[in-house]
Amino acid sequence: MRLIFSVISKFYIYFAKSIFSFLVIILSVSCDKLLKTVPENNNPTVSSDTVAKVSAGNQTFLFGIPADSFNISSGKIKPNVFLSDILTSYGIGLQEIDMLVKNSSKVFDVKHIRSGNNYTILSEKDSIGKAKYFIYEYDPSEFYIFSFNDSLNITPYRQAINSVIKFASGTIKTSLWNAMSEAGLNQELAGSLSDIYAWTVDFFGLQKRDGFKVIYEEKYIGDKSIGVGKIYGAEFDRSGTAIFAIPLIQAGKESFYNTDGSSLRKEFLKAPMRFPRISSRFSSARMHPILRIVRPHFGVDYAAPVGTPVLSIGDGKVISTGIENESGRIVRIKHNSVYTTAYLHLSSFGTGIYAGAMVKQGDIVGYVGNSGLSTGPHLDFRFYKNGYAVDPLKVDAPPVEPVLEENMEKFEKIKTVILNLFGTFN
Repeated sequence: MRLIFSVISKFYIYFAKSIFSFLVIILSVSCDKLLKTVPENNNPTVSSDTVAKVSAGNQTFLFGIPADSFNISSGKIKPNVFLSDILTSYGIGLQEIDMLVKNSSKVFDVKHIRSGNNYTILSEKDSIGKAKYFIYEYDPSEFYIFSFNDSLNITPYRQAINSVIKFASGTIKTSLWNAMSEAGLNQELAGSLSDIYAWTVDFFGLQKRDGFKVIYEEKYIGDKSIGVGKIYGAEFDRSGTAIFAIPLIQAGKESFYNTDGSSLRKEFLKAPMRFPRISSRFSSARMHPILRIVRPHFGVDYAAPVGTPVLSIGDGKVISTGIENESGRIVRIKHNSVYTTAYLHLSSFGTGIYAGAMVKQGDIVGYVGNSGLSTGPHLDFRFYKNGYAVDPLKVDAPPVEPVLEENMEKFEKIKTVILNLFGTFN
């Protein structure tokens, strides 16, 4: 994997060498596993420098195969369709398929073929049109070539992934998502930042002129982006206060910390959903939209489409699931001896969610619905402290373990690098 330095936004050529030196330090101090993220590219069966389709002279090569002498067709694996259903329609017998699967069982297990993934078939240019190659796209960089020639086998084909290290910044006008879109940035970056700051920034209460800076990795195959990778550092300016995210591997796991070494991860997520809209807040006297009477609303309503995943805001034990009159389908979770949460009006429950089940922070406990007494699809989220309902938006959750004393020296080095980088970009 090659590391390519991308100059965008406020980058200046003058600073390129010094900035790259900083990144080398980051790589050596805290990101030593970065070059190992795609180890299979080191020894590909087919050269990883070969793109899926290339031309050499008057010939066209597709996945390293001379393709001019074949008919080429492609499609997506459909639900409940077996590999044999596709191949037999191209003249491949069940015995050939069985032999190929057995010959290459250690290379690729055909049970891993998933609906929705792409495939390409190279077939003979005659009246029979028998398939000679079936190419399955496992992911954007990894393919498997099923060969139906003299030898029946499966060969892995991998394309080189290039990591481009980028800097981006933006100012919030309406939402983080829109700010990313307006800046022409990969939308995955909004998800990455919201995950990092989920415990410390209320993304539903952002104000104009709040902003962000981030140094990150974007992965490419050729000129095509296939997603955002590692975040090297971030800064989120919230109401004039800068909250930094400094990465550090501690106890074998990478987490993000503020400049004082405190963890950005709290015991609870700020919200049980990603990027929803608050439609009603916690109140001791609210006009009920259906009953048209004033009564307390001891929760926060998040408006979202039916089927939107609802997440557990923290580790805990499911104490009940079911249908409760006006609340509709509901899940209750006990997080510890003090805190309990409830998720109301669900359309359905998450997989494995039942009374007595243990959940982790971020697990899907259900999906937004309109069950019970409700005017439209939304989640009514409730938070209880010592059995009493409290405003979820005002809960001050305790942080998890900070940077340990024995790791503080390494953390200070990484912090210095990140702060110097952000200072360079100002």
